Amino acid sequence: MNFEDFIISPRNFKTENWQIGNRITKDIKEDSIVLLFVSDYRGANGDAEVQDFTRIRKEFYKLSQLDFEIPIVDLGDLVSGKSVQDSHYILQEVLSACHYKRALPVIVGGSNDFAFSLFSALNFHTKNINYTQISNIISLKQGEIINEHTFLSKMFGAKNFSIKNYHHLGYQKHLNEADTVRLIKEVEFDIIRLAEMMNSTEKTEPFFRKADLVTVNCDAIESFSEPFSMNPQVNGLNRREICAYMKEIGLSENLKSVGIFNYNIYSENQLNHQLLAQMIWYLMEGINIQRSHPKERHYEVFYVLVDDRQYAFKRDTFSNLWYFGDDENIENCIPCSRKDFDEAKKGWLNARLTKI
Repeated sequence: MNFEDFIISPRNFKTENWQIGNRITKDIKEDSIVLLFVSDYRGANGDAEVQDFTRIRKEFYKLSQLDFEIPIVDLGDLVSGKSVQDSHYILQEVLSACHYKRALPVIVGGSNDFAFSLFSALNFHTKNINYTQISNIISLKQGEIINEHTFLSKMFGAKNFSIKNYHHLGYQKHLNEADTVRLIKEVEFDIIRLAEMMNSTEKTEPFFRKADLVTVNCDAIESFSEPFSMNPQVNGLNRREICAYMKEIGLSENLKSVGIFNYNIYSENQLNHQLLAQMIWYLMEGINIQRSHPKERHYEVFYVLVDDRQYAFKRDTFSNLWYFGDDENIENCIPCSRKDFDEAKKGWLNARLTKI
């Protein structure tokens, strides 16, 4: 497939040597971070006309490149297909090209259903995928047409999809059907309320640590004045919190694909564009930090007695992150928090750690 037929190359911007725009290229490179902007909002009752992402790029390009070492690629803007299915197919082809070069695609814009394309493309290259989604809505509606309400049920119902873990973060009780929330819990997927994510990332950090795919629904971010997202909400993660979470996403040890969806591309508010640009920047900071970490790790092991049974916790001596389990292979241990360890010492063991 000739991507030039489906991608509009970004315009050039004049930037200073210290700014991140000065090191951005336009061709996919090995082990790079690849930005791609999507205009198709039909899955969120929007349209599919090509939108201008120039204002977002201007805000992003002028941010500092610090000591980032990973190549950054801006492929441009994806041209929407004649149908929503066409757009999904085109995006999956581009994503596959990124995965073949071990590049990490970051898809910005488009409706939340494009998470399906990210998962589908990644599924060709990786099995037993750990998927974490930040979204205020949990929807398992059925339907032939893929949209922001049906993509999750299509993902869970596909026979050829390989999901190891699904974590849903940031849901709001007053916006969701009780039966849907109950069903997610019954199949033992992790579900975390917005209230548990506010002020600190400590409790939910373990859900990002081993994630292969993370998608962010901008509806989970609070809106004031002009809407930040396609389905604006007065309650949600604030500006500082979402940037902190974007950095946590970047710090994932297995991260292979990221999506930021349902952003209100029709917004005229410069502060909205600025926030989205900084979300992307903090994601890239986290990725650069993670890839600078030493590959060889050492762990301290602590044993805790709960109800006359012994359990093991491990602490990474470099990162100070915690794991549950005594398997010699750390990949078989469950990421947890220091709080989980402290509560276990008091006799209460988080049920999430023993459900497998």
